[in-house]
Amino acid sequence: MFNQGETNLSRARGVKAQRRQSNEVENTINFNQQHEKRTRQRSIEIVPKSRAQERLILSLFDPTTHITIAVGPAGTGKTYLAVQAAIKALRTGEVDRIILTRPAVGVDDEKHGFLPGDLNQKMEPWTRPLLDVLHEYYSPKDVAQMLADQVIEISPLAFMRGRTFKAAYIIADEMQNATPSQMKMLLTRIGEGSKIVVTGDIEQTDRTTVNNGLIDIAARLENTPSRGLQVCRLGAKDVQRHPIIATVLEIYQD
Repeated sequence: MFNQGETNLSRARGVKAQRRQSNEVENTINFNQQHEKRTRQRSIEIVPKSRAQERLILSLFDPTTHITIAVGPAGTGKTYLAVQAAIKALRTGEVDRIILTRPAVGVDDEKHGFLPGDLNQKMEPWTRPLLDVLHEYYSPKDVAQMLADQVIEISPLAFMRGRTFKAAYIIADEMQNATPSQMKMLLTRIGEGSKIVVTGDIEQTDRTTVNNGLIDIAARLENTPSRGLQVCRLGAKDVQRHPIIATVLEIYQD
């Protein structure tokens, strides 16, 4: 049988051991917890910074507008807002996947030559601006997995012929380099539960006005408004990327 002194000593030792274990836990870094914080999805806040951006955002989230045409100069947020809206639609379950496309054409006299890898890797130079926005909300590993699972699909414009996209958010970027026939082909790919957002800058086109799909569709819709389709125009005053861009655009204005 233990006497009272031995019992008190045992209790004191037990308390001291518990305190030592507690201090060891407090001074230990949980790397798994840190990793979870880094890979947690960033929440999306879509806030307009101009009246034109507000009109674009309203069009992107209007369930009765199935096709949105966003026309404006560089830095006005056309592509950025479109990708943000697509991510939000994916997260809320409004769509099952995001389709990224654009005309695979060079700029002026640049030659890209043969690009190695699979279709996603071949298209990466053209879809990089779109992927950059995705990487703000998902880790590179997550984006790679979504591409592998075809939750995100990169499709050259020419490869979309004959397809129907259901429950998809389709973003067609740099469409100032598409022909009217390519634009018509794209817009007729839309299926049930899908939305198409077309973006482009007519000031940076490699095509003439006569053979320009973006100029053509914007003019048609502005001359004859049609239900379910909307044109949103942005200008130099809507530039948000950097204040100097508005000055650059003014310098190059004819």
